[in-house]
Amino acid sequence: MPSNSVDIDNSGKLEVARALQAKLDDAKLHIVEDQTRFDALQSALAKDPGLISEGVAGTTDPAIVAVEVASQIAFLRNLKFQYLEQKAKDQYVKTIVSDEAPNINAEDNELLRIDNERKKEILSAAKARLAEKYSDVRTLAPLVEQDYNRARALTQEAAALASKILDARLTLTRLRQAHPHPRLTIPAANAQLDAQVAEMQELDDELQSVNSQVEDVKERVKEGAREVERLRVERADLEKTVKAGQDEVQDGRVVGLYDWYTVSLALYRALVGLETSHAESENELHLTYAVTPHGTKERREIFVKLLFVPNSRQLADAEVEGLAEEAGDVIGAHVQANDVPGLIAAVLARARAGA
Repeated sequence: MPSNSVDIDNSGKLEVARALQAKLDDAKLHIVEDQTRFDALQSALAKDPGLISEGVAGTTDPAIVAVEVASQIAFLRNLKFQYLEQKAKDQYVKTIVSDEAPNINAEDNELLRIDNERKKEILSAAKARLAEKYSDVRTLAPLVEQDYNRARALTQEAAALASKILDARLTLTRLRQAHPHPRLTIPAANAQLDAQVAEMQELDDELQSVNSQVEDVKERVKEGAREVERLRVERADLEKTVKAGQDEVQDGRVVGLYDWYTVSLALYRALVGLETSHAESENELHLTYAVTPHGTKERREIFVKLLFVPNSRQLADAEVEGLAEEAGDVIGAHVQANDVPGLIAAVLARARAGA
Protein backbone atom coordinates (compact mmCIF):
# COMPACT_ATOMS: atom_id res chain seq x y z
CA MET A 1 0.00 0.00 0.00
CA PRO A 2 2.72 2.49 0.76
CA SER A 3 4.42 1.76 -2.60
CA ASN A 4 1.15 2.24 -4.48
CA SER A 5 0.57 5.56 -2.79
CA VAL A 6 4.08 6.73 -3.71
CA ASP A 7 3.56 5.70 -7.35
CA ILE A 8 0.25 7.55 -7.46
CA ASP A 9 1.88 10.61 -5.97
CA ASN A 10 4.77 10.46 -8.47
CA SER A 11 2.39 9.97 -11.40
CA GLY A 12 0.39 13.04 -10.25
CA LYS A 13 3.50 15.14 -10.09
CA LEU A 14 4.53 13.88 -13.53
CA GLU A 15 1.19 14.92 -14.94
CA VAL A 16 1.62 18.36 -13.38
CA ALA A 17 5.08 18.68 -14.96
CA ARG A 18 3.78 17.63 -18.35
CA ALA A 19 0.96 20.15 -18.07
CA LEU A 20 3.48 22.88 -17.22
CA GLN A 21 5.57 21.85 -20.22
CA ALA A 22 2.52 22.05 -22.44
CA LYS A 23 1.72 25.55 -21.12
CA LEU A 24 5.28 26.61 -21.87
CA ASP A 25 4.98 25.31 -25.41
CA ASP A 26 1.63 27.04 -25.91
CA ALA A 27 2.92 30.38 -24.48
CA LYS A 28 4.91 31.14 -27.70
CA LEU A 29 7.72 32.98 -25.96
CA HIS A 30 10.02 32.61 -28.99
CA ILE A 31 13.09 32.89 -26.81
CA VAL A 32 15.35 31.10 -29.26
CA GLU A 33 13.99 32.99 -32.29
CA ASP A 34 14.41 36.32 -30.48
CA GLN A 35 17.98 35.46 -29.59
CA THR A 36 18.72 34.59 -33.22
CA ARG A 37 17.05 37.75 -34.47
CA PHE A 38 18.94 39.85 -31.92
CA ASP A 39 22.28 38.34 -32.97
CA ALA A 40 21.46 38.95 -36.64
CA LEU A 41 20.50 42.55 -35.89
CA GLN A 42 23.69 43.18 -33.95
CA SER A 43 25.84 41.79 -36.75
CA ALA A 44 23.94 43.87 -39.33
CA LEU A 45 24.37 47.06 -37.29
CA ALA A 46 28.08 46.35 -36.85
CA LYS A 47 28.47 45.97 -40.63
CA ASP A 48 26.22 48.90 -41.61
CA PRO A 49 25.67 51.56 -38.87
CA GLY A 50 23.39 53.44 -41.28
CA LEU A 51 20.59 50.98 -40.51
CA ILE A 52 20.05 52.82 -37.22
CA SER A 53 18.82 55.90 -39.10
CA GLU A 54 16.58 53.71 -41.27
CA GLY A 55 14.29 52.69 -38.42
CA VAL A 56 15.77 49.25 -37.78
CA ALA A 57 16.68 50.01 -34.19
CA GLY A 58 15.82 53.69 -33.78
CA THR A 59 17.69 56.75 -35.04
CA THR A 60 20.95 58.45 -34.27
CA ASP A 61 19.22 60.98 -32.01
CA PRO A 62 20.74 60.47 -28.53
CA ALA A 63 17.33 60.81 -26.83
CA ILE A 64 15.73 58.21 -29.10
CA VAL A 65 18.75 55.93 -28.76
CA ALA A 66 18.54 56.26 -24.99
CA VAL A 67 14.85 55.32 -25.07
CA GLU A 68 15.62 52.36 -27.31
CA VAL A 69 18.44 51.20 -25.06
CA ALA A 70 16.20 51.55 -22.00
CA SER A 71 13.49 49.45 -23.68
CA GLN A 72 16.06 46.81 -24.65
CA ILE A 73 17.40 46.72 -21.10
CA ALA A 74 13.88 46.33 -19.74
CA PHE A 75 13.25 43.55 -22.28
CA LEU A 76 16.46 41.76 -21.30
CA ARG A 77 15.64 42.07 -17.62
CA ASN A 78 12.20 40.63 -18.24
CA LEU A 79 13.78 37.87 -20.33
CA LYS A 80 16.30 37.17 -17.58
CA PHE A 81 13.52 37.02 -14.98
CA GLN A 82 11.53 34.62 -17.13
CA TYR A 83 14.61 32.51 -17.71
CA LEU A 84 15.40 32.33 -14.01
CA GLU A 85 11.76 31.57 -13.29
CA GLN A 86 11.65 28.74 -15.84
CA LYS A 87 15.00 27.45 -14.63
CA ALA A 88 13.76 27.38 -11.05
CA LYS A 89 10.57 25.61 -12.11
CA ASP A 90 12.58 23.08 -14.12
CA GLN A 91 14.87 22.42 -11.18
CA TYR A 92 11.87 22.16 -8.89
CA VAL A 93 10.16 19.65 -11.21
CA LYS A 94 13.35 17.64 -11.57
CA THR A 95 13.74 17.62 -7.82
CA ILE A 96 10.17 16.46 -7.33
CA VAL A 97 10.22 13.75 -9.95
CA SER A 98 13.71 12.54 -9.04
CA ASP A 99 13.99 9.33 -7.06
CA GLU A 100 16.77 10.72 -4.92
CA ALA A 101 16.23 13.94 -3.09
CA PRO A 102 19.13 16.44 -3.38
CA ASN A 103 21.14 16.91 -0.28
CA ILE A 104 20.49 20.58 0.49
CA ASN A 105 21.15 21.84 3.97
CA ALA A 106 21.55 25.15 5.75
CA GLU A 107 25.25 25.34 4.99
CA ASP A 108 24.56 25.15 1.26
CA ASN A 109 21.98 27.91 1.57
CA GLU A 110 24.45 30.00 3.55
CA LEU A 111 27.12 29.48 0.92
CA LEU A 112 24.67 30.42 -1.81
CA ARG A 113 23.66 33.54 0.12
CA ILE A 114 27.28 34.54 0.62
CA ASP A 115 28.00 33.90 -3.05
CA ASN A 116 24.99 35.95 -4.06
CA GLU A 117 26.02 38.84 -1.82
CA ARG A 118 29.55 38.74 -3.21
CA LYS A 119 28.18 38.78 -6.75
CA LYS A 120 25.84 41.62 -5.82
CA GLU A 121 28.76 43.60 -4.42
CA ILE A 122 30.76 42.98 -7.56
CA LEU A 123 27.77 43.98 -9.66
CA SER A 124 27.19 47.14 -7.58
CA ALA A 125 30.87 48.09 -7.89
CA ALA A 126 30.74 47.47 -11.65
CA LYS A 127 27.59 49.58 -11.94
CA ALA A 128 29.23 52.35 -9.91
CA ARG A 129 32.29 52.26 -12.16
CA LEU A 130 30.07 52.27 -15.24
CA ALA A 131 28.09 55.25 -13.92
CA GLU A 132 31.34 57.03 -13.13
CA LYS A 133 32.57 56.32 -16.65
CA TYR A 134 29.32 57.70 -18.09
CA SER A 135 29.68 60.80 -15.91
CA ASP A 136 33.28 61.25 -17.04
CA VAL A 137 32.22 60.85 -20.66
CA ARG A 138 29.48 63.49 -20.25
CA THR A 139 31.93 65.84 -18.54
CA LEU A 140 34.87 65.31 -20.85
CA ALA A 141 32.95 65.13 -24.13
CA PRO A 142 32.51 68.96 -24.45
CA LEU A 143 36.13 69.51 -23.43
CA VAL A 144 37.33 66.96 -25.94
CA GLU A 145 35.17 68.60 -28.60
CA GLN A 146 36.63 72.01 -27.74
CA ASP A 147 40.16 70.64 -27.88
CA TYR A 148 39.34 68.94 -31.15
CA ASN A 149 37.93 72.14 -32.64
CA ARG A 150 40.91 74.09 -31.37
CA ALA A 151 43.33 71.54 -32.78
CA ARG A 152 41.49 71.55 -36.10
CA ALA A 153 41.59 75.37 -36.22
CA LEU A 154 45.29 75.36 -35.37
CA THR A 155 45.89 72.73 -38.03
CA GLN A 156 44.07 74.80 -40.63
CA GLU A 157 45.97 77.91 -39.53
CA ALA A 158 49.26 76.02 -39.72
CA ALA A 159 48.38 74.80 -43.21
CA ALA A 160 47.48 78.35 -44.28
CA LEU A 161 50.70 79.73 -42.78
CA ALA A 162 52.71 77.01 -44.49
CA SER A 163 51.08 77.93 -47.80
CA LYS A 164 51.85 81.62 -47.20
CA ILE A 165 55.44 80.77 -46.31
CA LEU A 166 55.82 78.81 -49.53
CA ASP A 167 54.30 81.70 -51.51
CA ALA A 168 56.62 84.16 -49.77
CA ARG A 169 59.63 81.97 -50.51
CA LEU A 170 58.57 81.68 -54.15
CA THR A 171 58.10 85.46 -54.36
CA LEU A 172 61.49 86.02 -52.72
CA THR A 173 63.12 83.63 -55.19
CA ARG A 174 61.54 85.47 -58.11
CA LEU A 175 62.69 88.80 -56.70
CA ARG A 176 66.22 87.48 -56.30
CA GLN A 177 66.18 86.25 -59.89
CA ALA A 178 64.77 89.53 -61.14
CA HIS A 179 67.24 91.62 -59.09
CA PRO A 180 70.68 89.96 -59.07
CA HIS A 181 73.65 91.21 -57.06
CA PRO A 182 74.48 93.84 -56.04
CA ARG A 183 71.14 94.39 -54.34
CA LEU A 184 70.05 97.48 -52.48
CA THR A 185 70.48 96.90 -48.74
CA ILE A 186 68.41 98.49 -46.00
CA PRO A 187 71.17 100.93 -44.85
CA ALA A 188 71.83 101.93 -48.46
CA ALA A 189 68.10 102.36 -49.05
CA ASN A 190 67.82 104.52 -45.91
CA ALA A 191 70.77 106.63 -47.01
CA GLN A 192 69.28 107.01 -50.48
CA LEU A 193 65.95 107.92 -48.90
CA ASP A 194 67.60 110.59 -46.74
CA ALA A 195 69.38 112.00 -49.79
CA GLN A 196 66.13 112.05 -51.75
CA VAL A 197 64.35 113.76 -48.85
CA ALA A 198 67.05 116.43 -48.71
CA GLU A 199 66.91 116.84 -52.49
CA MET A 200 63.12 117.11 -52.37
CA GLN A 201 63.42 119.76 -49.65
CA GLU A 202 65.87 121.74 -51.77
CA LEU A 203 63.61 121.37 -54.80
CA ASP A 204 60.65 122.48 -52.68
CA ASP A 205 62.54 125.56 -51.56
CA GLU A 206 63.56 126.27 -55.15
CA LEU A 207 59.95 125.77 -56.24
CA GLN A 208 58.76 128.23 -53.63
CA SER A 209 61.39 130.74 -54.80
CA VAL A 210 60.35 130.23 -58.43
CA ASN A 211 56.69 130.63 -57.46
CA SER A 212 57.56 133.85 -55.65
CA GLN A 213 59.41 135.09 -58.70
CA VAL A 214 56.47 134.09 -60.88
CA GLU A 215 54.14 136.05 -58.62
CA ASP A 216 56.44 139.07 -58.84
CA VAL A 217 56.59 138.75 -62.62
CA LYS A 218 52.81 138.47 -62.75
CA GLU A 219 52.49 141.61 -60.65
CA ARG A 220 54.95 143.45 -62.90
CA VAL A 221 53.10 142.18 -65.98
CA LYS A 222 49.83 143.41 -64.51
CA GLU A 223 51.42 146.80 -63.75
CA GLY A 224 52.87 146.88 -67.26
CA ALA A 225 49.48 146.02 -68.73
CA ARG A 226 47.89 148.82 -66.72
CA GLU A 227 50.65 151.17 -67.83
CA VAL A 228 50.20 150.11 -71.47
CA GLU A 229 46.49 150.71 -71.19
CA ARG A 230 47.10 154.12 -69.66
CA LEU A 231 49.60 154.97 -72.35
CA ARG A 232 47.19 153.78 -75.01
CA VAL A 233 44.52 156.09 -73.66
CA GLU A 234 47.08 158.86 -73.38
CA ARG A 235 48.24 158.20 -76.93
CA ALA A 236 44.69 158.32 -78.21
CA ASP A 237 44.21 161.66 -76.49
CA LEU A 238 47.51 162.92 -77.87
CA GLU A 239 46.66 161.72 -81.34
CA LYS A 240 43.42 163.63 -81.13
CA THR A 241 45.33 166.69 -79.97
CA VAL A 242 47.93 166.26 -82.73
CA LYS A 243 45.23 165.83 -85.34
CA ALA A 244 43.55 168.99 -84.15
CA GLY A 245 46.91 170.79 -84.22
CA GLN A 246 47.60 169.58 -87.72
CA ASP A 247 44.36 171.04 -88.85
CA GLU A 248 45.26 174.40 -87.26
CA VAL A 249 49.04 174.54 -87.98
CA GLN A 250 50.37 174.19 -91.46
CA ASP A 251 54.01 173.52 -90.35
CA GLY A 252 54.80 169.77 -90.79
CA ARG A 253 57.66 169.84 -88.26
CA VAL A 254 55.28 170.10 -85.34
CA VAL A 255 54.30 166.46 -85.52
CA GLY A 256 57.89 165.25 -85.58
CA LEU A 257 58.89 167.50 -82.71
CA TYR A 258 55.91 166.37 -80.71
CA ASP A 259 56.74 162.72 -81.29
CA TRP A 260 60.36 163.37 -80.32
CA TYR A 261 59.29 165.15 -77.17
CA THR A 262 56.85 162.37 -76.23
CA VAL A 263 59.46 159.64 -76.75
CA SER A 264 62.10 161.62 -74.84
CA LEU A 265 59.70 162.19 -71.97
CA ALA A 266 58.77 158.49 -71.82
CA LEU A 267 62.47 157.55 -71.92
CA TYR A 268 63.24 159.96 -69.10
CA ARG A 269 60.37 158.60 -67.01
CA ALA A 270 61.62 155.03 -67.55
CA LEU A 271 65.22 155.92 -66.71
CA VAL A 272 64.54 157.81 -63.49
CA GLY A 273 61.44 155.78 -62.47
CA LEU A 274 59.08 158.74 -62.62
CA GLU A 275 55.57 157.51 -62.03
CA THR A 276 53.53 160.73 -62.00
CA SER A 277 54.14 164.45 -62.35
CA HIS A 278 51.54 167.04 -61.48
CA ALA A 279 51.61 170.84 -61.36
CA GLU A 280 49.58 171.71 -58.32
CA SER A 281 49.88 175.43 -59.07
CA GLU A 282 52.05 177.84 -61.08
CA ASN A 283 54.91 177.61 -58.58
CA GLU A 284 54.35 174.05 -57.13
CA LEU A 285 55.28 170.76 -58.80
CA HIS A 286 54.55 167.24 -57.43
CA LEU A 287 56.73 164.32 -58.58
CA THR A 288 56.31 160.63 -57.63
CA TYR A 289 59.15 158.13 -58.28
CA ALA A 290 59.17 154.32 -57.97
CA VAL A 291 62.57 153.11 -56.74
CA THR A 292 63.77 149.56 -55.93
CA PRO A 293 66.43 149.65 -53.17
CA HIS A 294 69.52 147.48 -53.54
CA GLY A 295 69.16 144.00 -52.00
CA THR A 296 65.37 143.99 -52.06
CA LYS A 297 62.63 143.39 -54.60
CA GLU A 298 60.06 145.72 -53.07
CA ARG A 299 59.46 148.96 -54.91
CA ARG A 300 59.34 152.15 -52.83
CA GLU A 301 57.50 155.31 -53.78
CA ILE A 302 59.35 158.61 -53.29
CA PHE A 303 57.26 161.78 -53.31
CA VAL A 304 59.00 165.11 -54.06
CA LYS A 305 57.26 168.49 -53.83
CA LEU A 306 59.12 171.42 -55.41
CA LEU A 307 58.21 175.05 -54.58
CA PHE A 308 59.48 177.87 -56.82
CA VAL A 309 59.54 181.60 -56.41
CA PRO A 310 56.48 182.97 -58.25
CA ASN A 311 57.14 184.10 -61.81
CA SER A 312 60.68 182.73 -61.77
CA ARG A 313 62.71 179.55 -61.99
CA GLN A 314 64.26 180.03 -58.60
CA LEU A 315 63.81 177.00 -56.28
CA ALA A 316 62.41 178.19 -52.99
CA ASP A 317 61.89 174.98 -51.03
CA ALA A 318 61.47 171.21 -51.42
CA GLU A 319 59.82 168.36 -49.46
CA VAL A 320 60.69 164.67 -49.74
CA GLU A 321 58.57 161.74 -48.44
CA GLY A 322 59.36 158.04 -48.53
CA LEU A 323 63.00 158.06 -47.36
CA ALA A 324 64.09 156.14 -44.29
CA GLU A 325 66.33 158.99 -43.18
CA GLU A 326 66.01 162.76 -43.11
CA ALA A 327 67.35 164.54 -46.18
CA GLY A 328 67.28 168.13 -44.88
CA ASP A 329 70.99 168.77 -45.51
CA VAL A 330 70.76 167.60 -49.11
CA ILE A 331 67.62 169.68 -49.71
CA GLY A 332 69.14 172.81 -48.15
CA ALA A 333 72.35 172.58 -50.18
CA HIS A 334 70.56 172.11 -53.51
CA VAL A 335 67.94 174.78 -52.75
CA GLN A 336 70.71 177.31 -52.11
CA ALA A 337 72.38 176.24 -55.37
CA ASN A 338 69.03 176.23 -57.24
CA ASP A 339 69.96 172.77 -58.55
CA VAL A 340 66.72 170.91 -59.19
CA PRO A 341 68.27 168.03 -61.24
CA GLY A 342 70.99 167.57 -58.62
CA LEU A 343 68.37 167.46 -55.84
CA ILE A 344 66.35 164.80 -57.69
CA ALA A 345 69.48 162.73 -58.40
CA ALA A 346 70.67 162.90 -54.78
CA VAL A 347 67.26 161.92 -53.41
CA LEU A 348 66.95 158.97 -55.82
CA ALA A 349 70.52 157.85 -55.02
CA ARG A 350 69.71 157.78 -51.30
CA ALA A 351 66.46 155.89 -51.98
CA ARG A 352 68.28 153.27 -54.08
CA ALA A 353 70.91 152.90 -51.36
CA GLY A 354 68.13 152.04 -48.88
CA ALA A 355 68.37 155.26 -46.88
